Amino acid sequence: MSESPPRARQSPAPAPTAGPSDAALVAAARAGERWAQEALFLRHVSYVSGILWRLVPNRADLDDMVQDVFFTAFVSLHKLENPQAFASWIASMAVRLTHKRLRRQRIAERLGLARRGEVSFDDLVGDGCPQDVAVEVRQLYRQVEALPVAERVALLLRRVEGMSLDEVAAATGASLATVKRRIAAAEGRLSAQAGRPRKGA
Repeated sequence: MSESPPRARQSPAPAPTAGPSDAALVAAARAGERWAQEALFLRHVSYVSGILWRLVPNRADLDDMVQDVFFTAFVSLHKLENPQAFASWIASMAVRLTHKRLRRQRIAERLGLARRGEVSFDDLVGDGCPQDVAVEVRQLYRQVEALPVAERVALLLRRVEGMSLDEVAAATGASLATVKRRIAAAEGRLSAQAGRPRKGA
């Protein structure tokens, strides 16, 4: 795997827009204003969907996962210490809920209670994505299926989502040292699969 992360079809964090700030919308949503919840949803749904999609690229699960994230966020708004940081807060919530979902899915598969979902490879890469990068992305997603969930999530956030190590740590709720260790372990496993020396995270 290359040192530069392969790029899937990404949705950037929401840019500042006209209208109420996230902090104002959070305050209104906490007061029970439904329109404020809808505004937060519309402003951030593409960003959240993009993160979920690159962690679990399965169209059949995406809508349910998005709804779960926003439902959990709206019932937990009282826990958000910095209302203006809603975007990074809900992104970390998406990552953590995905981590739990992947763990449950893996247990269900081992017990024969569920089948592994199909990865929509054609939707993972942008229309103008170079062929060699597209091949690398497909290969990466096939390989990460065998990784421990924590390592898989950290690696995809770093290599595909393009997050910095600090951002991965914040999104996963882990220390920077733990994130580095998980990514290094994941890289080591993938390198061992391919029979090549391990590269640094």
